[in-house]
Amino acid sequence: MVFAQTDGRYRLVVDDATVFDSSVVPKAILSQTTLELSKGPHKVVLEQLATQFASVSGLRVGIVPLRTIVEDDALEMASHADAVVLAVGFNASSESEGGDRSFELPVGQEQLIEQVAALRKKTVVVITSGGSVDVSHWKDKVQGILATWYAGEEGGTAAARLLFGETNPSGHLPISWERNVADNPSFASYYPDPGTNKIVYREGIFVGYRGYEQTHVEPLFPFGFGLSYTTFSFAHLRATPTGEGRFSISFDVTNTGKRAGATVAQLYVGEAAPTVPRPAKELKQFERVMLQPGETKRVVVDLDPRSFSFYDVGAAAWHADAGTYDLLLGDSAADIQQKIALQVSRPIITSVRE
Repeated sequence: MVFAQTDGRYRLVVDDATVFDSSVVPKAILSQTTLELSKGPHKVVLEQLATQFASVSGLRVGIVPLRTIVEDDALEMASHADAVVLAVGFNASSESEGGDRSFELPVGQEQLIEQVAALRKKTVVVITSGGSVDVSHWKDKVQGILATWYAGEEGGTAAARLLFGETNPSGHLPISWERNVADNPSFASYYPDPGTNKIVYREGIFVGYRGYEQTHVEPLFPFGFGLSYTTFSFAHLRATPTGEGRFSISFDVTNTGKRAGATVAQLYVGEAAPTVPRPAKELKQFERVMLQPGETKRVVVDLDPRSFSFYDVGAAAWHADAGTYDLLLGDSAADIQQKIALQVSRPIITSVRE
């Protein structure tokens, strides 16, 4: 395996073939790939072309045999355990606000997960990261994945309480988690167009879950997704007009399992026959609901004209067409359990200051 780490511009060439090229635009702070190298000498050239101010990673390159990445001691320790918790992910030298990172986990971590999972031990992977990572090669080989983001100094304590069942996991994803990095709606226009310093946001309004639904690409884990030690159901979705494009929305949430826990009820709105390109649905309200086993709560939220509006560039105002709108209720963008329709009786224009 070959890897290079820097948060500046560089190029790595092995045997006159370019392996990593961040010469024009700095890309991933940590880049890695697997090469077949024959026995004998090889020519390796690393060109440092520019560096970031106050760089935390400096510049380094490494070549390591795949079979030596995972230490035998780690596998020996895991072989004697009843269950294994693997803490993987990124830190300040591999992910930062000032530099991108790869979709893959840092060097050796995927190999560690695969080899520990092959021991047939119950394995939970705890990921520290600021976003999604590639889990496609090993997610079905482990018993659990816990995304902790950057949890701070008490993150370990919180993770332990969740894993030992002292607390019910109740978090929901604030992103859509890709199967492949190229599935992301912004992937094709993330960097400047070749030969320019201009980035064109070609996805327009179709970002995040809106983009996945527009392109009919299914993410690995949808926006709003989150597993729990209990289960929940939604029922009796109602919409009551309160005047001038305003509605009171009510619904029931029930804990149908045997553990206390919280879920996040998510209310989406979609225009049935839009006059301009619009997402199939847009999140307009959400409510975190804590429930005891078997408990039901009635939740009430409000929608106003902005909940049905698109931004009219020509008028420099928010515009809601008259017509039919669908209300969709669930606990993720993909798990819609209730759907009703309502009518906006007349067009409504809302000033940007309102």
